[in-house]
Amino acid sequence: NTFFEALNYITEIPNKELELLKNISQIKHVKKGELFLRQGEKSSELAFVIKGLFRLTYLSEDGKEFTKSFLLENDFLVSYSALIENRESYFSIEALEDSEIVVINYHLWKKLFENKICWHKLLITILEKAFCKKEKREREFLLYNAQERYESFLISYPNLENRIRQHVIASYLGITPVALSRLKNKNN
Repeated sequence: NTFFEALNYITEIPNKELELLKNISQIKHVKKGELFLRQGEKSSELAFVIKGLFRLTYLSEDGKEFTKSFLLENDFLVSYSALIENRESYFSIEALEDSEIVVINYHLWKKLFENKICWHKLLITILEKAFCKKEKREREFLLYNAQERYESFLISYPNLENRIRQHVIASYLGITPVALSRLKNKNN
């Protein structure tokens, strides 16, 4: 029900269409540390976060990890470009907490699009939100210093600092854990 309420909040979807979506969806529990998607693998699924917290991560060839973004309740988990280009994902999606998600087969979901404007409206709204988030993140990395990125993180993700480990926040900010510790001490 939380899932359907969230979708209807984005755009009105007729009950008949929601029933069709329910038939191609399944609830899945993901343990902290498990991957929904591994970098370098293909996926045919997307998911909606009912409860929990995830992060998107890049892993460099030398083993260095970079946090791309965080996804919370009412967000979608997906490597959308990998799905539409039918290729391997450039990043992983990791559960940072025990989580509950609704998993949807992308190809079956796309079949629902035929002659149904509600699905197009939903997808456009989801993509617009993702685009704005991506544009904000790029701007911060290009124009903000570490202190400003940290302050933006605190505003964008209130209370998240208490839910995740400091090295994860540091990798999101593009700084070392030691530099993050200095920033935090400077703010106190």
